[in-house]
Amino acid sequence: MLFFLLFGLAVLFLALTAAYLYTRVTMAVPPVRIPALFIFNTVLLLGGSYTMLRAKKSYLQDDTRAYQQFLRLTIWLSVLFMAMQTLAWVLLFRDNIALTSSTTTAYLYLISFVHLAHVIAGLPFLYAFYRTAQKRMVDPVTVLVYFSDPEKRLKLRLLTVYWHFLDGLWIYLVLFFAINYLI
Repeated sequence: MLFFLLFGLAVLFLALTAAYLYTRVTMAVPPVRIPALFIFNTVLLLGGSYTMLRAKKSYLQDDTRAYQQFLRLTIWLSVLFMAMQTLAWVLLFRDNIALTSSTTTAYLYLISFVHLAHVIAGLPFLYAFYRTAQKRMVDPVTVLVYFSDPEKRLKLRLLTVYWHFLDGLWIYLVLFFAINYLI
């Protein structure tokens, strides 16, 4: 099911970027320049991808403390990404680059908002993993049961795939807007 979701998301964002290109070319609208904060947000998401990888590795190595720590860091990096994305939109508005400034600007807001919505949608699952780990990893027996659960391992793998997909998607979007601005 996750891979159907990811395929659907990939098609959605490809359609939105194709619509952006079509609108830009047919209406002769100038490209939109992405805020520098989007680049910083890319670094935050890459950091979240790294900490998610480390959480998965810690899980596979039965390292309770590191597993919980990296899940917590991934949550904080995701929340910071959301705050910085909101700040980027505020700065765009402050610079009089509003949603109604141009068609291409509207696409920038729409595409970045849809991406943010998917980060928000994944956050409860990430938090649930963290809370479950905190509650269930209290003594050596419960730690052993937690780490040996094949269902948990599968869910963690799927969550990691989703997180990396969102990061890759963001990198695609930033590169897409940056290249469009240069052309």
